[in-house]
Amino acid sequence: MQTHHAAQSDGAPPEKVPLGRNPYDELAALADHPLDDFLTEDGQAPRQDEDAEVPWAPPNHRRGSRRRNRATGLPTVARLLVWVLTLVCLVTLADRWALLYAEHKTSEQLKDKLHLTAAPEVHIGGFPFLTQLAARRLDSVSVTVPDIPAQRVTLTQVTATASDIRIDGDGPTTVRGALVRQVHGQVLLSFADMNRELGASQVTFTAQGPGRVLAHGALRIAGRDLSVRAAADVRRVGDRGIATSVDGIQLDIDDLATYRPGTRPTEGLHLTPASARRLTREGEKIRSLLTVPEIVHRLGVPDSLLRAALHDEDKLHRLTGAPRFLHDLTGINLLDTALAHPGLLKQLGLDPSLLTALTKLTRPQIADHFSFAVQLPKPPDGALSLQRVTVDKDGIRADVSGAGLLLGR
Repeated sequence: MQTHHAAQSDGAPPEKVPLGRNPYDELAALADHPLDDFLTEDGQAPRQDEDAEVPWAPPNHRRGSRRRNRATGLPTVARLLVWVLTLVCLVTLADRWALLYAEHKTSEQLKDKLHLTAAPEVHIGGFPFLTQLAARRLDSVSVTVPDIPAQRVTLTQVTATASDIRIDGDGPTTVRGALVRQVHGQVLLSFADMNRELGASQVTFTAQGPGRVLAHGALRIAGRDLSVRAAADVRRVGDRGIATSVDGIQLDIDDLATYRPGTRPTEGLHLTPASARRLTREGEKIRSLLTVPEIVHRLGVPDSLLRAALHDEDKLHRLTGAPRFLHDLTGINLLDTALAHPGLLKQLGLDPSLLTALTKLTRPQIADHFSFAVQLPKPPDGALSLQRVTVDKDGIRADVSGAGLLLGR
């Protein structure tokens, strides 16, 4: 009787059936250890061996949120900085507004007191303005005033800078006055304004040197326009005045003669060199001139030489062609002699009515077209004076200085 045993397989033993996974264990694996953030630097994960294989893990979203929670304190500093900057901007705007208001009020007051057609430009220096106002002291104030009437002419521009100013007032809207310790400036009388305002529209002024002005243009006399030239010295009069001394007045009668009012040898009616040269080449005219005893006497021609020249053409040309004769002829004042011999005037090409009008025109009358005087106003308190007067291509300039000026009271 044979006994049968259970057959055994030579293969691997059968695998065990795994038990079901616990879902709570999986959630626990996803969570960080509570001490990870304290045991690692900057909240970073501990460094692992570079050769060790890092197992895959799902992204951790909770760690980033913790970092953001720790950074929530930074916007507080930023907000504080924004508030500080906003406050600074507001204070600066208030300071600038008060400055602009004070400059505007000062400009309007100067316009009213000086009776100006345009408000002057006022600039208050220093920053901040409110602290200066609180201390009742301004560092500097610059003023530019255009077109100030000054008798016959207009001061084209007055610029002044005041320093160390003590103000009387409680605020920009209640300033009652000011004490100016020092002021320096400059006055300009432009040639353009002088040409327009001195009553001689055809006369223009230019610089002839550091302290001299040249006037040139035309004046209408006896129905004719005569070219006129005059020189004027510019000088300071007293502490606050500027005036001109006109001399060297000359009126040109075409290219025939020049007239200078006065009684000096160089003044009166004189032939021009070109006119005298033409006259010596015309025999009849020069003979008529040499028949006038007053002219012959002033020329100093000897009687014997004169008689020979009047009867011999060659001797006449030798006499009148000499350089000395031409020079002496242009130096003779022909005014009185010409008026006494109307026929001679016509031969010379001169109008007797014009010469009569010229004799009635005195030097002051002609000089009045070009002369002027300017006087700075006297301040009620303090001192204001002119320091230096010069002439440049733009006009007449004068430096101004003052001290202890009391304004607005």
